[in-house]
Amino acid sequence: MSKEAILAELKTAIESWDIKLVQDATKKAIDEKIPVKEIVEFGLGAGMDTIGVRFDKAEIYLPQVVAASKTMEVALKILEPHMASGSDGLRGTVVMGTVEGDIHEIGKNVCCAMLRGAGFNVIDLGPDVVAQDFLDAAEDNEAQVIGGSALMTTTLEGQRDIVIAIKEAEAPYKAIFGGAPCSKQWCDEIGADGYSKTAGEIVDLVKTLIG
Repeated sequence: MSKEAILAELKTAIESWDIKLVQDATKKAIDEKIPVKEIVEFGLGAGMDTIGVRFDKAEIYLPQVVAASKTMEVALKILEPHMASGSDGLRGTVVMGTVEGDIHEIGKNVCCAMLRGAGFNVIDLGPDVVAQDFLDAAEDNEAQVIGGSALMTTTLEGQRDIVIAIKEAEAPYKAIFGGAPCSKQWCDEIGADGYSKTAGEIVDLVKTLIG
């Protein structure tokens, strides 16, 4: 079976959240000695890109995104022993959470699923997270990016607090934000490194920031 055909199978497995297919295709990819980075990016990640587009068009919903993400995790587990120093196939680490005072999680959960599906290590802190906890988690997990969601206008200041905390600590983390009341203009105003309007955009944003 050609490399292109195996990568196409991996993509299809994610798009159809087919765990049996992803197991078989991942094993084939390993047998054919396709580099882990290519398996993640051009096979699994390409499938997750489709999921992101379909989610943004409301063709699928959160349960399907989570199912695709879980399928991706099955493949990553199989790939784990083949990753150089355990991380070659992973693109980086992102700390995610909903900012202090806000208990809404659906948008953040979709973003976490998209990032995991794209091959990132995601540390999900849940809702109502204070700025310092974002920084502590980023330090403990050697993260490159901190993502904070706000779903209420009254909690937007929690995003500014994260930017201030990063600057005060002179930490290297990139700060990205999203949520219904959040905007690019707001992110520019508070000095954030990026704004994600939709869950489909977050993967490309994080890829760009991590390089």
